[in-house]
Amino acid sequence: MGDRLEIIVIDSGSTDGTPELLARFPVKVHRIAPEEFNHGETRNLGVRLARGEFVVMTVQDARPVDDRWLERMVKHFEDPNVAGVCGQQVVPHELDKNPLQWFRPYSQPVPRKIQFANPHEFQLLPPAEKVALCGWDDVNAMYRRSVLLEIPFRPVNFSEDCIWAGDALSHGQAIAYDYSARVYHYHHETFRFRFRRTYTIQYQFYRYFDFVRTPEWLLPQLARHVYWSAQRKYCPERRASWCAYNLRLDFAEWLAGWCFWFVCKCGGKKLANRSHDWLCARPPQPAKAS
Repeated sequence: MGDRLEIIVIDSGSTDGTPELLARFPVKVHRIAPEEFNHGETRNLGVRLARGEFVVMTVQDARPVDDRWLERMVKHFEDPNVAGVCGQQVVPHELDKNPLQWFRPYSQPVPRKIQFANPHEFQLLPPAEKVALCGWDDVNAMYRRSVLLEIPFRPVNFSEDCIWAGDALSHGQAIAYDYSARVYHYHHETFRFRFRRTYTIQYQFYRYFDFVRTPEWLLPQLARHVYWSAQRKYCPERRASWCAYNLRLDFAEWLAGWCFWFVCKCGGKKLANRSHDWLCARPPQPAKAS
């Protein structure tokens, strides 16, 4: 298998022993300075370093749910029109993970392929429909390398995956979603991280899809999450702390959504650009689980 599989790690200044650990395995490590990291450009660098026909994107703290993860995605490339396949990231039922996010499937996923016979049709869609079709996720995605060289990621600090999906559809490429290909992935979030993450995602959707989401009202959202928190079966002594944690994140998301909506309505893209540069000059970084 060693002649068929190549693992490339791009390390942007790890100080937790990652380089020493990687030295024990047959992987290619490429180091960059922390200030050089950019979600879009760093992934483009990985694509240029790769030699295979297909490229899988993931992150350092994701792990496959089973040993058929890659098999499920690569089969879609039997269709020569498919440029990329997106899987799903899920949260395992573990006590140090937010129970509200635990993976609880209701049905078996059905793969779907999206392509426009006339690429101009995608550009004519309403902004909300474009965003709905481009729910791409680089935590778990596979690409045809030749397409990535032709249609690279934009040099953005966030949402490079969703933007790429829109670019691919605009160029007449087919993209596929197969949520049977799953990885476990979880971030413990602070109020600041959720606020900045929500703000930068809304900004990217506005900049590249001309979409501004009107946020939900806070109380219905809080009530819904309190209800679902009460249904989860997890460590009773941590129920109150997890409930408080989710309420903080709900408030952060609500506040960021309305702040961005207000900025767009008052100052359009010019003010949105300035506010995003001020708040999100560097990519939001999650906290480690406590």
